[in-house]
Amino acid sequence: MKDNKSAYNANIYDENIVNTLPYYKEYSAQIIDLVNATGKKDITWLDTGCGTGTLAVRVLGERDDVSFTLCDPSEQMLEIAKNKLSGLEARNIRFFNVSSGEISFSEEFDVVTAVQSHHYLQMDERKKAVKNCYNALKEGGIFVAFENIKMSTDESDELTLKRWVHFLEEHGNSPEKVEMQLTRRGTEVLPITIEQHIEILRECGFRSVNVLWASYLQAGVWGIK
Repeated sequence: MKDNKSAYNANIYDENIVNTLPYYKEYSAQIIDLVNATGKKDITWLDTGCGTGTLAVRVLGERDDVSFTLCDPSEQMLEIAKNKLSGLEARNIRFFNVSSGEISFSEEFDVVTAVQSHHYLQMDERKKAVKNCYNALKEGGIFVAFENIKMSTDESDELTLKRWVHFLEEHGNSPEKVEMQLTRRGTEVLPITIEQHIEILRECGFRSVNVLWASYLQAGVWGIK
C-alpha cells in the first residue's frame, strides 16, 4: 500500500523521482532564483505538499534568513522531511500534517510554493487549494506551483508523451514502470494545461500571473498577490 499519492512510497521517492520527471532538480533552482530576484530578506515561506523536504533543504543550504512552514498530507513524507532538516533545529521550521486544501493560514507568508502536489486534485479541489495558498500570502507575496501538465491539443500531447516515454526508458525504467506511469496519467494524476493553470491563479485573485518554466510535461507558474 502506498503511503502518499505519488507513484513511490516515501522511503524510495527521492531516488526515483529524478529518473521520472525530466529536469526535476531545475524546479528548485528556478524557484530559488525567482525568490532571490525579489531582494526580500527575512523571508517567511510556506511549502505545501513539501514531500521529503527537498526544496527546503536546498533553500536553507543557500540562505540563513528563511523561516519555513512545511505541510504535507503524508505522515511518512513529512517524517523524512523532518529527518533531513534535523540538523537545522535552530532555524525557524514548523511542520504540519495537512494538505493544501486544508490549510487556513492568513496573510502570513512572503512565499508559498506547491511543487508536484496539486495535480492529484479535481478542478474544484485544485481551485480551493490555490485559493488557500493565496490567502496564506501577505500582500505582494509570491506563489509558485510546479505541476504535471497536458498539452493544448491531443496531437501535441501525444508527441510530448512519446518524449517522456523515451526519457523514462533512457533513465532505467522498466517497461512495467513506464506503463504504470502512463496508466496513472488521467486517473491518479490529473494534469491541466498551462492556460488553465493561469486562469485558476487569476480567478483566485493574483494580480500578476506568469509562466516561470516549462519542459516536457511539467511547468512552473507563479503569481503575485
